[in-house]
Amino acid sequence: MSLFVVQHKHAAETCPAGHPQMGPMLLKHLSPTNTSRFGIKVHGEAVVNGGHTFYLVLEAQGAEVVKEFMAPFYQAGTVEVWPASTCEQVVARAGC
Repeated sequence: MSLFVVQHKHAAETCPAGHPQMGPMLLKHLSPTNTSRFGIKVHGEAVVNGGHTFYLVLEAQGAEVVKEFMAPFYQAGTVEVWPASTCEQVVARAGC
């Protein structure tokens, strides 16, 4: 399993949080039951208040699995997936 940071951005006009079907659907998509179907473990998630930017820290077999999992978010905006490391791993290898 590899660690990834994911960023989803959308415009205020396409914000899924206020949409009566999209918001609840995305919450269900992020549920542990669903993420486990993709072999994904979510370590953390947060939305920047007023920024329409959502971040996830997760583990998955690879970036393609993460991109497949994030497919519903592409409907509202952009998704970027970056390979990541824990601080402990970075210190152990002596560099970012």
